Amino acid sequence: MRKTWSLLLCLLTLGLAGCTGKPPDNLGVRDGRLAPCPESPNCVSSQETDEVHGMEPLPFDLPQEQVQELLLEVIQEMPRSQIITVEPGYVRAEFRSRIFRFVDDVEFYFDQEAGLLHYRSASRLGRSDLGVNRDRMVTILGRLLEKMDQAEAGE
Repeated sequence: MRKTWSLLLCLLTLGLAGCTGKPPDNLGVRDGRLAPCPESPNCVSSQETDEVHGMEPLPFDLPQEQVQELLLEVIQEMPRSQIITVEPGYVRAEFRSRIFRFVDDVEFYFDQEAGLLHYRSASRLGRSDLGVNRDRMVTILGRLLEKMDQAEAGE
């Protein structure tokens, strides 16, 4: 009986390790837009307008390069985050859930002309995220605003 439980636990662990999935191939900026959210409620984006997925973009007055550096600091300070891509005006990161190690893809696009930071946070697998992606973006944007305020105040 003990061997059976050990075997089941091993299989469950291996199965969950494979729950990270591959990154979607629609990530990145195309014609000034991030990928649209799927119909499932486990995605938020500043470029969506519906109530389930939509959030407001973040306006910025500081130079885009400076805001991008501050954003990278915020991401690096967050648990279970990994920065994947950094390009002028674009950042992509992955966040893993604590227990099951599910991966969420998070992207940021700086629309320098409009002075807006657009973003998208989406779960790779499953349907519901229990609001994790929205909460994460609220946290990131709040921390970024604090750092931007400090930078403007010369601290």
